[in-house]
Amino acid sequence: MLAQVSSGAVTGVDAYLVRVEVDIANGLPTMNVVGLAEGAVREGRERVTAALQNSGFAVPPRRITINLAPADVRKDGSAFDLPIAVGLLAATGAVPARRLEGCCFVGELGLDGEIRPVRGVLPIALRCGKEGIRTLIVPPANAREAAVARCTEVLAGGTLAEVVAYLRGEATLERERVDPTTLFQERPGPFEVDFADVRGQAQARRALEIAAAGHHNVLLIGPPGSGKSMLARRVPGILPPMSLPEALETTRIHSVAGRLRPGQALVVARPFRAPHHTISDVGLIGGGSNPRPGEVSLAHHGVLFLDELPEFRRHVLEALRQPMEEGQVSIGRARSVVTYPARFMLVAAMNPCPCGFYGTGEGRCVCHPGQVHRYMARVSGPLLDRIDLHVTVPPLRPQEVMDRREAEPSARIRERVMAARERQLARFSDRPGIYANSSMGVREIREFCRPDTAGEALLRAAIQRLGLSARAYHRVLKLARTIADLEGVDRVAAAHIAEAAQYRTPDRAAAPMY
Repeated sequence: MLAQVSSGAVTGVDAYLVRVEVDIANGLPTMNVVGLAEGAVREGRERVTAALQNSGFAVPPRRITINLAPADVRKDGSAFDLPIAVGLLAATGAVPARRLEGCCFVGELGLDGEIRPVRGVLPIALRCGKEGIRTLIVPPANAREAAVARCTEVLAGGTLAEVVAYLRGEATLERERVDPTTLFQERPGPFEVDFADVRGQAQARRALEIAAAGHHNVLLIGPPGSGKSMLARRVPGILPPMSLPEALETTRIHSVAGRLRPGQALVVARPFRAPHHTISDVGLIGGGSNPRPGEVSLAHHGVLFLDELPEFRRHVLEALRQPMEEGQVSIGRARSVVTYPARFMLVAAMNPCPCGFYGTGEGRCVCHPGQVHRYMARVSGPLLDRIDLHVTVPPLRPQEVMDRREAEPSARIRERVMAARERQLARFSDRPGIYANSSMGVREIREFCRPDTAGEALLRAAIQRLGLSARAYHRVLKLARTIADLEGVDRVAAAHIAEAAQYRTPDRAAAPMY
């Protein structure tokens, strides 16, 4: 007998439907899985057999062939366990085949028949909605994640026996319903870390506010203990709250990567990713034999913090160029090209020299000038050119360390940032793909970033003095536009150009900025 069951798989952050075809024929007792099935799928034969037997169902001692169509696309993971088991039961007549129409099944089976969570359920739910699938049966731990798509009926099956009883009409499965708006209401209010805890560092605080307002990249340079990491970890608290489309897109990435907690429906807080400097290029950018999202994609719509920037391997840092420019990562393989979104705000931190105290004026630096130059040269000029703000974070003075007065809290800074972002959203409302000043193209820069006469003269002088590249010139204009938005003015003035230009490193030799 032949039975067909619908399931789903993921490529990149998008899903496609898979038709699981089960054929039982005469011959020696074997079970073969075809259709470019990878290791975890082939191993599923043993899990499915044990789960069926331990759930009270017999596996016929005949020749069983399982095909996963389309057969020319590689398939990996354990999500096919449940549809294969259901297909076997339908082929033997244990469940009526008509009940499988309009249903999609995903889930890993334990040897006792328990249905366990899998990756990528949200993209599969979205695909089911587009393909007209009426019902999606998923593990209980994935039910809220699938229901947040709100495009198909989501049923949670705890065990194989429960799913079989539902298909036979002997029992019902719990339907999961989730209203995304309530998830945003449950979002925590005050963040655990707050800018009110930061002492001094007025210039760095100002720079991070500008960066958050326009979604610009930042590099913090200062000696150990000056507060670089402390400042960076407070950036998510001043960013605007995520919209529902942003939350869905971010959740899809975390779902594919297997980063969602059991029962979690949506990622409602902006991600903050801080990988260690020993990370590989695959870990940072994504990829592998079976491609997975990297840290740059997990930081999508959030913050990617790279501490001790020169300690990262050079080829790892150079791989950041494409996502910083394009907002996505394309990973090419022999069979396909996978694309992951990667629209993150980069916050990097580094010391000015190997010992960390160059330029502090305290006579503590023991580094030779050649050592300082080689240390700074670990970060290439093209990468630095893509970072909008280069900020000096000096050591704190004793009176600043002992100051007990509370600084301006994150909530107040966030209000100004949100007001600036609202101006940008209104400005770019008829320009899809542009969400903040940092994403403007050349045409938008010419239209919205034109400075006044004094500003043009100042900008011309800055280009000559700092030796700015064309990219740096455009980034100064974007930065000036953001500063003007924070002030609530429409025209870019000389004061905005002056403040924006001071955040640029003059040349490669002056990178320490001390």
